[in-house]
Amino acid sequence: MCDTCGCNVTHGNAHLLKPGGRLSKTASGHEAVSVLHGLLDANDHTAAHNRQHFEQHGVLAGNLMSSPGAGKTRLLEASIDALRDKYSLAVIEGDLETENDANRIREHGATAIQITTGSACHLDAHMVHDALHQLDLRELDIVFIENVGNLVCPASFDLGQHRNITLLSVPEGDDKPAKYPVMFRTADLVLLSKSDLLPVLDDFKPENARRHLQALASSAPVFELSAKTAAGMDDWLNWLHAEMAALQQRTETLAAEPA
Repeated sequence: MCDTCGCNVTHGNAHLLKPGGRLSKTASGHEAVSVLHGLLDANDHTAAHNRQHFEQHGVLAGNLMSSPGAGKTRLLEASIDALRDKYSLAVIEGDLETENDANRIREHGATAIQITTGSACHLDAHMVHDALHQLDLRELDIVFIENVGNLVCPASFDLGQHRNITLLSVPEGDDKPAKYPVMFRTADLVLLSKSDLLPVLDDFKPENARRHLQALASSAPVFELSAKTAAGMDDWLNWLHAEMAALQQRTETLAAEPA
């Protein structure tokens, strides 16, 4: 999609294409594919820099992706409430416009940094890097990045996160992993959200969603949950606890290595 809609050029990376920018000219002066390749390379470089920031401070970074309305913000609200006594959390919010979701997060007592992307249907590493300058990572344990609602473009951009969490809500249908394979192949965890609707929307079969994921050779765990009723939330929270423990172990190992 980014090849045709132009969203590969965002306000985060546009400086690379301006006159005098590192990618303002290609080898031949007109090969768009070279520009796109350069943008993705530059994005990955910045993503590695972001990840280094997270690692240095022992902060777990999770990239939440889904279609619009799948329940990412509601999940974050419930997670903040459940984890506030154990971890300090912040959220980087990505939306085309408004601070609606960021304000919801702030009402639950967590810091939220809003990124408005304009016409871009995804976040990129440059945007996240700018947002990190507004956070004191020394005071945080977990940073959630709530990506723009879209099952296509966000999967192609590394933000510097440790894990990709993809939500598939019951109202969407159980065939989405087959229809949007790139998104679900990148997932380290798949959450079947709004599971409280399963008795009503009984044409959604969790076993079908799992079968489509297996067809993609995905080994990501799949949890059914409802942030509204809290059913299945323990699986999600336990997964986060395990990821935090693994990050802490990596951080301690790196700190013990000779310089």
